Amino acid sequence: MVYVNRKEHFNAAHKLFNPNWSREKNEEVFGPCANENWHGHNFELIVTVKGEPDPDTGFVVDLKKLSTLIKSEVIDKVDHKNLNMDVPFLEGKMASCEIIIAEFWKILEPKVKQLQEGSSLHKLTLYETPRNFVEYYG
Repeated sequence: MVYVNRKEHFNAAHKLFNPNWSREKNEEVFGPCANENWHGHNFELIVTVKGEPDPDTGFVVDLKKLSTLIKSEVIDKVDHKNLNMDVPFLEGKMASCEIIIAEFWKILEPKVKQLQEGSSLHKLTLYETPRNFVEYYG
């Protein structure tokens, strides 16, 4: 089994805020991430696809096709957006990295399978900052 990774980048703003809590409770739990005027990040998304290399191409997946898929299905929908307000698939959800990455998986997993027979989405990694990141295996 070979694991192939593609990294993409996007910029986005968000706010962590539970509307069922007081402003004070939100600030206590989320700190500066509860800023009422939002805050932004330079996100890095790493998509890991697994499979056996195709004997004709040597590819687990064509990385150009994978990049195009990631950009059209995810990056174009979140780049330079307010994740809480501008992204339909996050509507009504907490815009934490944990929720965001699970939503990305729902979008990408069925489409990655279609790129090359025998390949599948293995893992997503989402960096919010150079030191804070989440991984998701579906």
